[in-house]
Amino acid sequence: MNLIKKILLAQATVLALWAASAQATTDEDIAQRIKPVGEVCVQGQECANAPAPAAVADVADVADAGAAATASAGRSGDEIYSKYCTVCHGTGLMNAPKTGDSADWQARADAKGGLDGILKTAISGINAMPPKGTCSDCTDDELLGAIKSMSGL
Repeated sequence: MNLIKKILLAQATVLALWAASAQATTDEDIAQRIKPVGEVCVQGQECANAPAPAAVADVADVADAGAAATASAGRSGDEIYSKYCTVCHGTGLMNAPKTGDSADWQARADAKGGLDGILKTAISGINAMPPKGTCSDCTDDELLGAIKSMSGL
């Protein structure tokens, strides 16, 4: 056998031995790996391992609490820009107005009716930009701050 075939055979043998040792050999090992990690409980029916039910919050209350927590955080326009906007607006990706290009931003503001028009566009999305850019939890004030930070207006 030539040298290359011997090397390939040795590697194939090692791989086969490793695969065989990595595979579970007992039913208990397999059962342990595929056991459920949770249980679905339906309201009004008894659940075997369920803890005592806590007060159930309305989904709208949970969303409002999340928005309130975000709003209380009071992120600045610069923070929003650096975390969510810089990828596209820093480079002008897909014709996004570049940060600091006041003339481009001013032209867009004039076409949209000022900063409020740009804010409405940012909230609803435009072209390749999704609604609220990539910051789905941003408040309108945070988005406006980011727009002011990027545009210099």
